[in-house]
Amino acid sequence: MKGYLTSLAILAAVLAFCLWNGTAMTADTARWRDQLLHTDALAQSEDWAAAAEALAESYRDWAQSQTYLHIVARHDAVDDAEAMYRRAAAFAATRELTEFRAEIADLRDQLRLLAEMERLDIKNVL
Repeated sequence: MKGYLTSLAILAAVLAFCLWNGTAMTADTARWRDQLLHTDALAQSEDWAAAAEALAESYRDWAQSQTYLHIVARHDAVDDAEAMYRRAAAFAATRELTEFRAEIADLRDQLRLLAEMERLDIKNVL
């Protein structure tokens, strides 16, 4: 009986962590996506200095979570988002509006997918 209760407690703890992780990942990626939306608006208004700074600020916020992301998420998804941040910074530096906006849109979508992969969902279980 004691082993049964221990097993249930472990399963409950794992479930609680999974639910918390999905919620935390959704909140973090929503924040980063909002930052990128603001960055895109700055670029559209041709304020490249502010757009580059907003992108750098979003990247710093993203970078603070790198260790956690590499522990709980698939490395290739995190690495892809990292590469997209770097490409977006390069496009901001050269003031390539079309490429910058496309990269920001791709990055926002990658962040959405990152959160989706961590959600407790039947698609992720099967």
